[in-house]
Amino acid sequence: MRRRITPATIGLYLLLVLLAVAYLMPAYLTFVTALKFPADISLPQSWEFPKDVNYSSFSEAFALLKGNIANSVILVVAATLLSTVLGSLNGYVFSKWKFPGSEIIFTLFLFGMFIPYQVILIPLFQTLRAMNLYGGLPGLILAHVVYGLPITSLIFRNFYAQIPDSLMESATLDGARFFSIYTRIIFPLSIPGFVVTSLWQFTQIWNEFLWGICLTRHADNPITVGLAQLAGGQAVSWNLPMAGSILAALPVLLIYIVLGRYFIRGLLAGSVKE
Repeated sequence: MRRRITPATIGLYLLLVLLAVAYLMPAYLTFVTALKFPADISLPQSWEFPKDVNYSSFSEAFALLKGNIANSVILVVAATLLSTVLGSLNGYVFSKWKFPGSEIIFTLFLFGMFIPYQVILIPLFQTLRAMNLYGGLPGLILAHVVYGLPITSLIFRNFYAQIPDSLMESATLDGARFFSIYTRIIFPLSIPGFVVTSLWQFTQIWNEFLWGICLTRHADNPITVGLAQLAGGQAVSWNLPMAGSILAALPVLLIYIVLGRYFIRGLLAGSVKE
């Protein structure tokens, strides 16, 4: 049956198109500015596509930011891996190995999701300095792992709650214990959960700025801090920060293009019972 097109439907699509255009305007301006020579960048001509395209902005920006990019890659890979694995174990315990008071502990554990970065910045700084971890990537990795545990544990707990307890009981009768049940039964079923938590953590850690600038020294600054420094100063060649912002956005964009559908599937996994 052919769907009837009504004026309301046309109006809705027009509104969606206008919203999409408004949303993409900053991206267009960023891309156009990155392709211009510094002498061609001016406010009256900011929306015009350059007649002479300057592709060297990307190579220059990469040369200036390659150290920051390497720091962010190390930070994201290590922190995402640790927080997802530990979150998986926490979710496994809180969903399948409950103990007296576990619900209260889990509720208190989740309070970490609602604590803003700014609130714990000074205590975190003092803690890392006392542990001799301030200024380098290990301290920043530890901070992101701890801060990411509440959300990863919640996602895995809700995911594991959909796994039948009969599987656990059968494995227990066969002599399996805590870690053997996890590695042989729970972990192989956890791929959708790992996709969701990994993408979430990757995005949050890669885009984070405040901890990166406050908890690391110059040599260990992540990409977000490098971008801010690239745009600082009295005279700025705006093609370089714009090209750098595109380079910084590419990893997250590519990952969501490749794994975005699995992210949605992982979020919906177990939401509907048959």
